[in-house]
Amino acid sequence: MAGKFRAVFFTIFRRFKPAALLSTGLALAAVSACNTGSVLSLQPAVDVGAQTSAVPQYTGMQKLVPSNPYMTQAAYPRMDEPMSPVEQIPASEIDCRQQLKRLDVAYADVAPIHEGQCGIDYPVKVTAIGSVEMKPAATLTCDMAATFAAWTKNELVPSARWRYFSGVKTIHQGSSYSCRNIAGEGVLSEHGKGNALDVMSIELNNGDDIDVRKPGLFAFRTRGFLNNVRADGCQYFTTVLGPGYNYDHRNHFHFDIKNRRNGYRACR
Repeated sequence: MAGKFRAVFFTIFRRFKPAALLSTGLALAAVSACNTGSVLSLQPAVDVGAQTSAVPQYTGMQKLVPSNPYMTQAAYPRMDEPMSPVEQIPASEIDCRQQLKRLDVAYADVAPIHEGQCGIDYPVKVTAIGSVEMKPAATLTCDMAATFAAWTKNELVPSARWRYFSGVKTIHQGSSYSCRNIAGEGVLSEHGKGNALDVMSIELNNGDDIDVRKPGLFAFRTRGFLNNVRADGCQYFTTVLGPGYNYDHRNHFHFDIKNRRNGYRACR
């Protein structure tokens, strides 16, 4: 009996090589592990937009920080959702988007934003104005986007060419839509309505990166350029605040289109 068993065993052994038997064993072990072990749940990376106080880690001359550092209301990153194709928008918003196209603005319609007292009914997310990139993309009302685009094309780009003999490559912004109040006043910031944008630095095609912070005593060209930015902006925006106005605006230009009585403009 034992002899028959040994004969059968050697027949099987010759037909299936040791290496094959080993591979089969490993495969069975792996299947067993997959069936009994825990499965890791993978999640997609979240693309945090600029409509809150989230700011990219920019490697230019300064570290970007959220504008209006006197933020008193928490602002949490949120994901943009595209606007529903069946949603109807007012004629004024349609006309505004036609203006964005005439200004060669690269944008996308996103879902309405409603966060307590903050929000935008018909927001747009701007990624470029002509060949000028917006980094990160800015979430704004269409009116604010059109106003900023007109200023960029008519004033900022020509001023850069005149002062630096170069076009503008990128506008680095620190805050667009962000739900917050103005500290000490209990008043909703224009950022909370999507009517404001903060510019931290302006990168040129020639490689120059113009820091908005107050330039040095002998930086005549930079000083002249930033003075033009401030003065020309007052023709388009109802508020222009920047370095020299107060400590909170020491490192950025704040532009907004706040609706004030009697057409009053704050340019400081």
